[in-house]
Amino acid sequence: MKEMWDERYSTEEYVYGEVPNEYFYSRFTQFDPGEILFAAEGEGRNAVFAAKCDWKVTAFDQSEAGKRKALKLAEKHKVALDYRVGDLPSLGFEKGDFDAIALVYAHFPVEVRKKYHELLISYLRRDGLIFFEGFSKKHKKYQEKNPKVGGPKEEALLFSIEEIKEDFGSLNFLELYETEVDLKEGTGHDGLGAVIRFVAQKK
Repeated sequence: MKEMWDERYSTEEYVYGEVPNEYFYSRFTQFDPGEILFAAEGEGRNAVFAAKCDWKVTAFDQSEAGKRKALKLAEKHKVALDYRVGDLPSLGFEKGDFDAIALVYAHFPVEVRKKYHELLISYLRRDGLIFFEGFSKKHKKYQEKNPKVGGPKEEALLFSIEEIKEDFGSLNFLELYETEVDLKEGTGHDGLGAVIRFVAQKK
């Protein structure tokens, strides 16, 4: 997986664009700044946006190429990111480190996904928030019609509402829904797709 993402991010262009995810933008801007962690952040578009909104931003990914592009984007916008590369359990985060966590197309391998979600929840402070958008199981049909929409090709990596409720059931869902969305995020997400979105708060 690491090699795949390094190769994907090796281009000059930003594969998923330089502007934040639309859903994340619409919900995130309703809250006061604090400390936020971006999971599987890739080229940094969402993290840089949060830093521009005066949040203290930490991000992680498996890709060194993604980190380089994220830091380049941060420099362009004159903001700072604490960007770490590696597997989540080894990155030095502690319980209660963050006021918010963003999971924007963070499709972790199935064998570690539940563990990673549990870890991320533990890193939240009380009343902390999770902002989530990820491709749903229904997305496979959209991929078959238009491969340019992107997303994991393995159905096991896609989400169902039931899986979300199971992994994040300890949180209070402020909203949770599945919907069709017309994505215009660089060349990586281009066209109609099916996603699950939620904002949830730690009790």
